[in-house]
Amino acid sequence: MSVELDQIDKNILELVQNDASLSVADIAEKVGLSSSPCWRRIKRMEEQGVIQRRVTVLDRNALGLNFEVVASVKLQLPNRENLEQFEKAIEGWPEVVECMTVTGAVDYIIRVLTLDMHAYDDFLRDKLLSLGLVSDVQSRIIVRVSKRTTAVPLSLVEDAPTSGSK
Repeated sequence: MSVELDQIDKNILELVQNDASLSVADIAEKVGLSSSPCWRRIKRMEEQGVIQRRVTVLDRNALGLNFEVVASVKLQLPNRENLEQFEKAIEGWPEVVECMTVTGAVDYIIRVLTLDMHAYDDFLRDKLLSLGLVSDVQSRIIVRVSKRTTAVPLSLVEDAPTSGSK
């Protein structure tokens, strides 16, 4: 079930998803509200789970994490117990920055960041394959990223009827 958002809500979300450091006063000014109604809208969207958390996006290359891989992972036996065991293991591995259960010929797609190819090989041997759950891994090294965003495309969300400042 989706949450109803009016255009002011969407404007607030557009601002905070692009710059989480903005103050409520700054956001309120940009969307044409006073601080209190703006704060109430933000609080409501946090309570509804629309705003999950506020983060800072880091430049992985500036930090030396220059090797990025998207890997398709197939489990030997994708039953409930093995899926849960795999997901629990993934949660504890800092190299895995994204893990998605998918349909089709594989069970998971993971995105892995490491220092270099040797560190990725260590990750494969010492963590992923040593679990004893994986039957196949297809690794794709990312050469260049032409687009990456954390922004949700709010222009695709239908406007709820406007009912004041909520």
